[in-house]
Amino acid sequence: MGLKEAQKIQQRLRKKVKIVPLRKESGYIAGVDAGFLDDMVIGVACLYKYPELIPVEDSYAITKVSFPYIPGFLSFREGLALIKAITKLKIRPDVLLFDGQGIAHPQGLGIASHIGVLLDIPSVGCAKSRLVGDYIPPGTKRGQWSPLYYGGRVVSAVLRTRDNTRPLFVSTGHKIDLKGSIEVILKSTTKYRLPEPLRKADYLSRKLKRGLALSSRFHQITFYA
Repeated sequence: MGLKEAQKIQQRLRKKVKIVPLRKESGYIAGVDAGFLDDMVIGVACLYKYPELIPVEDSYAITKVSFPYIPGFLSFREGLALIKAITKLKIRPDVLLFDGQGIAHPQGLGIASHIGVLLDIPSVGCAKSRLVGDYIPPGTKRGQWSPLYYGGRVVSAVLRTRDNTRPLFVSTGHKIDLKGSIEVILKSTTKYRLPEPLRKADYLSRKLKRGLALSSRFHQITFYA
């Protein structure tokens, strides 16, 4: 797939993004994250009972890198592995949390929106850094936030999830609004800056990467569809 084709896909999927209040109370949420090793993408999905934050199930999938690293096109590099990991979960998540952007994206379709639309699951982007837009820093207390503006509209909340720590950039992905996105992120965050499902997904992706790096010294890696 070339860049022009990827741009056309983004333009088509962007029209399908729905920014609406969450229709039902979430019973299960999943944090998803990806890691890379050579030509491999390691996608991880960690399912939690919500709002109790009880771990339920983890899954992963390994695919080959099929798209170059280009800012703004993360979905085409990580998406297949993440979708496979999500669909391997025995329980379908009510909300997906992504370490990336939702509509706070140059094309209005970050990875949270992209995969949210493809799977038709409410999704939230929870990024550690800004991709686009301008904002005034929020207050220093947990729960305080300020709007991030891009293209003349609010596309993200710059949210403190802990007192006196760097904020996260929380943007609507699909089938949820900004108020609901903030609520889910805050209820999923305990004593750390990142929501628990995303923390675990990040930990497992790094753990799998280390294990695969060791395994590759001795025998060929198996790709899990």
